[in-house]
Amino acid sequence: MDIRPWLPLALALTLTGTPAQAAARQPDTCGGSALRDHPPAVNFRVDNDLFGGHHQDQGYTNGAMLTFVSPNLVDYTDDPCLPAPARWINRHLERLQPGGFDQQNMIFSVGQGLFTPTDSTRADLVEDDRPYAGVLLANFGYNARIGDRLRTTQLAVGMVGPSAQGKQVQDAVHSVLHDEKFRGWKNQLHDEPVFRLLQERMRRWPANNAAGWGWDAISHWGGAVGNLATYANGGGEVRFGWQLPDDFGSSPMRPAGENTAPTRGARLPGWSGHLFATTDARWVLRDITLDGNTFRRGHSVDKRALVGDIGYGVALMRGKWKFALARYHRSREFEGQKERPVFGSFTISRTL
Repeated sequence: MDIRPWLPLALALTLTGTPAQAAARQPDTCGGSALRDHPPAVNFRVDNDLFGGHHQDQGYTNGAMLTFVSPNLVDYTDDPCLPAPARWINRHLERLQPGGFDQQNMIFSVGQGLFTPTDSTRADLVEDDRPYAGVLLANFGYNARIGDRLRTTQLAVGMVGPSAQGKQVQDAVHSVLHDEKFRGWKNQLHDEPVFRLLQERMRRWPANNAAGWGWDAISHWGGAVGNLATYANGGGEVRFGWQLPDDFGSSPMRPAGENTAPTRGARLPGWSGHLFATTDARWVLRDITLDGNTFRRGHSVDKRALVGDIGYGVALMRGKWKFALARYHRSREFEGQKERPVFGSFTISRTL
């Protein structure tokens, strides 16, 4: 068995533990009403272009991410709700951590994304279509909230290329589904360490939590720098439903979306659910999955500088569980792209 795909997850669990384990290790100093009102959580998200429709196995073809969310924290370096190794790491990343806010929490995630051209049957280099690419990432995130505003900062580090195990994962999934395997993975991007430093700011209107039927809107703007991706972006999300959550968005693709932002007060009892629609526009300076390797010559395409997403979905919550299903439509990302990308996302979340 090849153990490389499991190394980031094993490292994450070794260094930080799960939020439940972190709280359990400090029973005298971590807990009480604050922990009950703002418990840790774990999210698992799957993206796939097959959710977008028939014959959509192309572009951003598949992704998966496992995310651990801390409870609301006193601070990032001394709070006993974080295990000692996580506090040690945070002391070395203090410049990334915002200050002067009412509430704050931390996330840690590991994930993988796969990118392929349209024609799965060609084993040669498809020069007029996007490169084959697998991306494996570990992500540290810091969220800070004051009233109806949120600032999120995230640092992602990982690998693109054969070591990201894109071919192996896609072949395994296609074998289970009895689908044809893509033949051109030998042309994928070369191994390269990657990083991305991302920051977004969000604002929610209205700021109060709805006890019955209600709506809200969340704006966002920010950007990212790194050899993985460099861009500036902005957009928004609107939601309508029963007992809207007191957070900053339900889109699983947003950096502080889907049950990861600090909350105020306990979750309301019984069933709750809502519809949401989201937009995002990006001015892209670099995208390694389109521009190719940074330090080696290889396959690339002429990317478009302006890219937009429109998404819509539904979220349901009861007790400790939350489910979200979304679908996204993206504008063409490079010159000569035959179809506009369409993909879906499913997220399951549980507070601990």
